[in-house]
Amino acid sequence: MAYKSTRGTVKDFSGFKANEDAEALRKAMKGLGTDEETIFKLLTSRSNAQRQETAAAFKTLFGRDLVDDLKSELTGKFEKLIVGLMTPASMSDAHELRHAIKGAGTSENVLIEILASRSTDEVNHIKQVYKKEYESELEDSITGDTSGYFQRMLVVLVQANRDPDSKVNDSIVEKDAQDLFKAGEMKWGTDEEKFITILGTRSIAHLRKVFDKYMTISGYQIEESIDRETSGQLEKLLLAIVKCVRSVPGYFAETLYNAIKGAGTDDCTLIRVMVSRSEIDLLDIRHEFRKHFGKSLHQAIKGDTSGDYRNTLLLLCAGDDE
Repeated sequence: MAYKSTRGTVKDFSGFKANEDAEALRKAMKGLGTDEETIFKLLTSRSNAQRQETAAAFKTLFGRDLVDDLKSELTGKFEKLIVGLMTPASMSDAHELRHAIKGAGTSENVLIEILASRSTDEVNHIKQVYKKEYESELEDSITGDTSGYFQRMLVVLVQANRDPDSKVNDSIVEKDAQDLFKAGEMKWGTDEEKFITILGTRSIAHLRKVFDKYMTISGYQIEESIDRETSGQLEKLLLAIVKCVRSVPGYFAETLYNAIKGAGTDDCTLIRVMVSRSEIDLLDIRHEFRKHFGKSLHQAIKGDTSGDYRNTLLLLCAGDDE
């Protein structure tokens, strides 16, 4: 949310030369067979901005589209991961949101994950890209495909009008905590609008104090009250917002854990999180994962994936915390 950091595993490569990378990638794909290892080792050791420069150089040198070539040479999850690495961040988010809304059935989990975790600057950027790509407003797409308080909470997040973090007013902290308590635990039926306004517009620093005050007043964590008082997609969204307020890396560690645990892997989520956080806070996510789930993210990925797909994810993870 208000999470600006250089705690990523992927950084700018210091000796970067776009033409050399373009030539290496062309060579890896030219002729019979594909040299997958060259492709994933090179792309995971470059920042997204550098990958964009390489794609431009590739077109200049060979008159070919790098992403199209990669798509024709690679398959399956590995292809999806590599194409993800080649996509600029806000474009990736815009695509994911579009697909979540316009695909078969709305994929609420993707709407929740992206809109609950992105900063106001990021959301504003996503809206611009979305409009340019799809010639419609993100808000209109969301309202056309969701309903009720879930829709209202999403719309508030899309407005991206959260107070800046410098704004914490102690007298309002007390009032917000009381209002949330009265809206939930104190009455029959829940006043969802209070939750939506407070969770959607107050600064992160302010909300952390509100949650502490709420605990003092009610004897409950705010998560417990949301769990009791709401249900369905609204409950999932409110909990995601609360988790992101407390710790964005903590939220993503849990998201990754849920994507990997149990029978079958949610590869779409695994790819989306590993790619989108690789230049922001993946080091912190690794730390949270180890702390809460008793094993390293590296080991969890290693045990649940295979082949070039696994190797690429492990390079993005960039270390084992066992």
